[in-house]
Amino acid sequence: MATYERDRPHQVQVHTMHQRFDPQGDKSQYAQQGPSKSKILAVMTLLPVGGALLGLAGITLAGTMIGLAVATPLFVIFSPIIVPAVLTIGLAVTGFLTSGTFGLTGLSSLSFLVNFLRQVTGTVPEQVDSAKRRLQDLVEYTGQKTKDVGQTIQDKAHDIGAEGQAHGGGQVHVGGQVHGGAKEVRGSKA
Repeated sequence: MATYERDRPHQVQVHTMHQRFDPQGDKSQYAQQGPSKSKILAVMTLLPVGGALLGLAGITLAGTMIGLAVATPLFVIFSPIIVPAVLTIGLAVTGFLTSGTFGLTGLSSLSFLVNFLRQVTGTVPEQVDSAKRRLQDLVEYTGQKTKDVGQTIQDKAHDIGAEGQAHGGGQVHVGGQVHGGAKEVRGSKA
């Protein structure tokens, strides 16, 4: 069956559509053909403007050609003066433009450097303030820890002193010398 379909020729059907124009004024979608009112108005407005500009271009071209025809003999006669003058003026203009360009480049570089330094120095005081705050926090923490350790030592000394009075009569023997009581131990700490 598959071989039969391959061997059989294919048929193509073509359908045509007939469109009619209704002359009685039926405004169907096919009845309105041609440019719109806005396109007609645009062409009517732009046609005189374009024509006037084209005329001015022609007059300008004709005036330029007449001026060139009159000025060419003058250029030939005065060329020993005009050529060096044009070169001098051209070099002077080039020098002024180059000077201005270098000046603008220098000012831009200095402006960039000043802004960069402002940003760098603007962050340094903030960093110094942050370092001061961290140092103050560290000093407070160290002071609190020292106070806690001192309190712990004082409490232990008080406990040892109370035990020493109960066991040894309040005397502590250090290096062969007799010291009396817990008050002296507390006093010798400070």
